Amino acid sequence: MSRTIKVLLAEDQAMVREALAALLGLEEDIEVVAQVARGDEVLDAARAHGVDVALLDIEMPGATGIEAAALVHRELPAVKLVVLTTFGRPGYLRSAMESGADAFLVKDAPAAQLAEAVRRVLAGERVIDPTLAAAALAEGANPLTDREREILRAAADGSTNAELAAALHLSQGTVRNYLSTAIQKLAVRNRAEAVRVARNKGWL
Repeated sequence: MSRTIKVLLAEDQAMVREALAALLGLEEDIEVVAQVARGDEVLDAARAHGVDVALLDIEMPGATGIEAAALVHRELPAVKLVVLTTFGRPGYLRSAMESGADAFLVKDAPAAQLAEAVRRVLAGERVIDPTLAAAALAEGANPLTDREREILRAAADGSTNAELAAALHLSQGTVRNYLSTAIQKLAVRNRAEAVRVARNKGWL
């Protein structure tokens, strides 16, 4: 008999997390040994429970699933990482793969498909939702630099250039130039539209 696959489930919505845990628990070879509701709790839980596979929702408090994946990949490289998303944003797929994820699936995929993905990543395969993969290829690469992304994220709350400059330790002119470049790249009219478009594409 094959050994049981130990799984960590990270999802901030309790009902969704418990439903996923219950469904995966029906599989004879899979056991959900840890559940967390925050991205910044993933690494400690993965280490404490010696998990084989971590299932990570993207939108979580503390840290995103993609940020958590990158941390686990660096600190516990043997742990396989499956990123789950409600939002089929092409940029998320690229970010997840760059963070070390082994699989990227939509959260409402059938339980049997999710269980099979757990087995496949443990066997060394990479599993990507085909619809999301096609969308990511069609969308192309994220045109924003790391600094442009940082400034757009900071600008999302409506901060002024002066406030952004102070928070990021940059001059107002530098902030203005980065925002202007990002707006041009995204072919929008202002920073609010730039934030919205970049978020929708999963580029922030």
